[in-house]
Amino acid sequence: MAVTTGRRAVGGLMLDIRISHRFEGFALDVDLNLPPGLTVLFGRSGSGKSTIIKAVAGLLKPDTARIVLQNRTLADTDRGIWLPPNQRGLGVIFQEGRLFPHLSVKQNLLYGHRSGHGTDFDRVVEMLGIAPLLTRRPRGLSGGEQQRVAIGRALLAGSGVILADEPLAALDEARKAEILPYFEQLRDQSCPILYVTHSPAEVARLATHVIVLDNGRVQREGSAADILGDPDLVPAGIRAVGAVLEARVARHHEDGLTELDAGGIALFLPRVATAPGTLIRIRIAAQEVILSRQRPEGLSALNILPGQVDSIRAGDGPGALVALQTPAGRVLARVTRRSAEALALTQGVACYAIVKTVAIAREDIGRG
Repeated sequence: MAVTTGRRAVGGLMLDIRISHRFEGFALDVDLNLPPGLTVLFGRSGSGKSTIIKAVAGLLKPDTARIVLQNRTLADTDRGIWLPPNQRGLGVIFQEGRLFPHLSVKQNLLYGHRSGHGTDFDRVVEMLGIAPLLTRRPRGLSGGEQQRVAIGRALLAGSGVILADEPLAALDEARKAEILPYFEQLRDQSCPILYVTHSPAEVARLATHVIVLDNGRVQREGSAADILGDPDLVPAGIRAVGAVLEARVARHHEDGLTELDAGGIALFLPRVATAPGTLIRIRIAAQEVILSRQRPEGLSALNILPGQVDSIRAGDGPGALVALQTPAGRVLARVTRRSAEALALTQGVACYAIVKTVAIAREDIGRG
């Protein structure tokens, strides 16, 4: 069931965003039609992601803008329409929780919520696991707890649409791991979210749709697998490149490993806390993949994926990015040009990708 906080769920077209704005040395010009689900604005710092969020929220007035939410016009500068933030019915989450320090958690949650203490409040509190925090003040909460409260406030104050501007950027890895499942849960309950990040791991785990921004323009749109698996797209830098596979949990083994079925290929991960049959996403960092022209024998690595070379992209330095098409999906490998030449890698040749089981980071594993 969608989290709608008592209002009509948003279906069909989520947001129509047309924005043109110029800063000194930078111009933003986008025309976006966003589908339901969790849409990620992805790109390097300064590409225009946060400017879009601020304009949709009403916190920044662009030179020209037309913003429509489910046939409701929030902004149309040509017609002189510009609703203030408190009339847009949107929940906004920033890097920091931005909770009111003088209010309790419960008072923060209810700020701007007109429905009182009804079922919606109880449901949000239960979903986020914050019932024990209701009487506390923000200064006594951890970073992860503050962000959970901020998510709850956004749900209760908005129309069921959330704008999240790099909500995990200020958290350490442990707190990120705490918060990511809640965004997965919101996505799976069809809560529409516009989410800003420059983290490939967050894109891989959360996105149903990805928009890549570069210098104020849309460079590419597609699914997380399409975007992160494209060797020509490196918005987070070459060191962050990694492809996304979808696989189904096959079984859990007594030695602590989980076996996955990825297009008929068995993959092994450290124990994943999901039931057999569950669909999950895995991001495999390109720098963790080794290539071989023959099927290797006598290796400690358990994950060996057969495939064919799809493309080779040479970098500015000694490296190359090899895209390999496998039964499990596209895999990227970051190798040296010398290695690519020694293996005689060209488009179409048979090849094997080898991935150590322990090389797949826990934060790169999420629900499909």
